[in-house]
Amino acid sequence: MAECIMRVLAIGCHPDDIEIGCGGTLAKYASLGHDVFTCHIANGNRGHAIIMPDELREIRTKEAEAGGAVLGVKEVFNIDVSDVEVDSSNMDTVKKTVDVIRYVKPDVIITHGPDDYMNDHIETGKIVFNASFSSSIPHLFTEHEVYGKICPIYYMDTLAGVNFLPTEYVDISDTIELKINAVDCHTSQIKWMKEHDHIDFLDFVRTCSKFRGLQCGVPYAEGFRSCAAWPRVPTQRLLP
Repeated sequence: MAECIMRVLAIGCHPDDIEIGCGGTLAKYASLGHDVFTCHIANGNRGHAIIMPDELREIRTKEAEAGGAVLGVKEVFNIDVSDVEVDSSNMDTVKKTVDVIRYVKPDVIITHGPDDYMNDHIETGKIVFNASFSSSIPHLFTEHEVYGKICPIYYMDTLAGVNFLPTEYVDISDTIELKINAVDCHTSQIKWMKEHDHIDFLDFVRTCSKFRGLQCGVPYAEGFRSCAAWPRVPTQRLLP
C-alpha cells in the first residue's frame, strides 16, 4: 500500500488510447494503492468500417469499462464527443472535463501531448490543459465544487513513439501483461486496426513498450514528458 495515496486521472481521446499510452503505468499506480480514474473525450463511434456509429459507441463504452477494470481503475468517465469532432474551443466539452477534474480532485493528470498523430488527440491535450486550470476558477460553475489545485500534467507517448522524446520513464515490466490484457478488451479496435492499418495491434503495443524499455534498461517501459507550464511543473517525481 502506498504511504501517501495519490489520485491519478488519465484523460485520453478515444476509449482505447489510455490503455495504449499509459496502461502499464496506471496498473502500477493501482498496484501501489493509489486511486486511479480514467476519462475519454471521444466516444469512439467512428472507429470501424462496418459497425454503425450508434452501435459502436455502446460497444466501445463497454470495452473501456472492461479495460479499466483490468488495470484497477476505480471509475471510467466518458465526455461523449463524436470521433473527429473533438474541439478544444467547445466550451461545453471543456466544462464537462472541468467537472470530471473537480469530481476526481487529481494529484496528477496524464493526457496526450501537442505532437500526437491526429487532431482529436491534439485537441484532447488542449482541452485538458484548459480544464485543469479552469477547474480552479470559482465563477466557472459546474455540478461539482471548485478544485483549488492546478496539478501537474504528464504527456504520454505518441502512437509508435513518433516525434516524442520522453523525459521520464516508468518500468512496467511487472504490469505489461495487464496492459496487453486491457488493450485486448478493445476487440472492435483490434479487428479494425488489422483491416485499416494492417497491423497486429497487441504485438504493436508490446513492441512499443519493449522499445521504451530498451531506452531505460528494463524489459518494458512507458515514456512521459512533463508539461512545462506554471504552476504545473512538479518538484518531485510523481510517476510510479
